[in-house]
Amino acid sequence: MKTSVSLLSSALLLAISSSAFAASSVDLSVKGLITPSACTPSLPGDIDFGKIAAKDLDLDKSTYLERKTVQLSVNCDAATLFAIQPIDNRVGSAMYSHSFGLGMINENQKLGMYQLVFSNPVAETPSTLLAKFNDDDRWVTLYPDDGVAPNDLVALGSRGESGWAPHPIKDALMDVMLYTAIAPAKNLTLTDEVAIDGSATFEVKYL
Repeated sequence: MKTSVSLLSSALLLAISSSAFAASSVDLSVKGLITPSACTPSLPGDIDFGKIAAKDLDLDKSTYLERKTVQLSVNCDAATLFAIQPIDNRVGSAMYSHSFGLGMINENQKLGMYQLVFSNPVAETPSTLLAKFNDDDRWVTLYPDDGVAPNDLVALGSRGESGWAPHPIKDALMDVMLYTAIAPAKNLTLTDEVAIDGSATFEVKYL
């Protein structure tokens, strides 16, 4: 019995000692991939709603503006695996979550919001629009009515044995529609002209 206890004690000491050594260091791996091909996104211009009379805004509910569409193109040196990530440059000013902001009035009134909807992909390879949403790790089909939130990923791809996934593309073209709304007028100070000041960056992410 004593021998067993002694062996057990030695084993425990060894385990404790080994655990202490294991916790004394940890390795950091620094990885990445330098790709020889680069992709350039481009847009034809800005979205401009012109002047909107304050009296035309709904007092008690959001006023939805005319839908606007721009074409986003991505041109790569060679077929490349990439996704588009829209980034909101007016973070914190959107009146609804999962949307993009239009700026603030007096630093405390959210002017409104806009949502981005992607559709009509065109590429040298037949492609389906895919999305990877912030709260999901899977690529899923992006339908024409699906809004894309800031920092979501949008890609062109196809369905394989393991499900939907992006595939390499050299040149891509797609429509981006904006659904834009101004907050209820009763919540806004509109005694002076107010600029609609939305801004988003479309960033190419190499996969």
